[in-house]
Amino acid sequence: MEPILYVEGLQKRYGMKPALRNISLNLEPGHILGLMGPNGSGKTTFMKVVAGLQKASGGTIRVCGKPVGIESKKLVSFLPDRNIMPRWMSAADAIDYYHDFFIDFDINKANEMLNFVHLEKNVPVSDMSKGMIEKLNLTLSFSRRAKLYLLDEPLGGVDPVARERIVSMIAQTFNPQSSIVVSTHLVHDIEKMFNDVCFISEGEVILYGDAQQLRTERGMDIDALYIQMFRDRC
Repeated sequence: MEPILYVEGLQKRYGMKPALRNISLNLEPGHILGLMGPNGSGKTTFMKVVAGLQKASGGTIRVCGKPVGIESKKLVSFLPDRNIMPRWMSAADAIDYYHDFFIDFDINKANEMLNFVHLEKNVPVSDMSKGMIEKLNLTLSFSRRAKLYLLDEPLGGVDPVARERIVSMIAQTFNPQSSIVVSTHLVHDIEKMFNDVCFISEGEVILYGDAQQLRTERGMDIDALYIQMFRDRC
């Protein structure tokens, strides 16, 4: 079976400065990959390159067998680490905007997800809390019928109650025929979702494998392993 995401020898440089160094990984359908590392480790750069928003300096990327380009972009739903919706827009406005812009956007699913997270449709972004904005952006991202979802710090800056609701939202709306990459350093709140984990530091993979196998081999959960791996690197 063709993996949802195939990455081999991925490199990205900004001028002479390397941002990603020889990244290789595969992501099978139905799998959720935790992409973990401290700020500045290359997580966001990796996602932007896979999403086709930045150009790789070397290596190979394929999404469902397609190289990064117009066709692969149709298969990828990218949630950036900051809000991109205009502050005057309400949730209803944002849904209409995505429905017009993305041919694979499911407006019925979007409305169902708003109800699930208890988000009012007519509240403007300017009046939303950080957690409400995260819920809106996740709703927009997951209402596309994509094959690969890239979530960049979806829990960043929200309170524990909102985090729990967001994690539940991801779990209950996930299509098992697709895959997810979640970038996070809030490992404890989301690690139970991970099938695979990839730790990166300064643009390099320092540990990659099956999440449960690593828990068994190392005798600790992924959060403790994260702390161990990066204690002396941060």
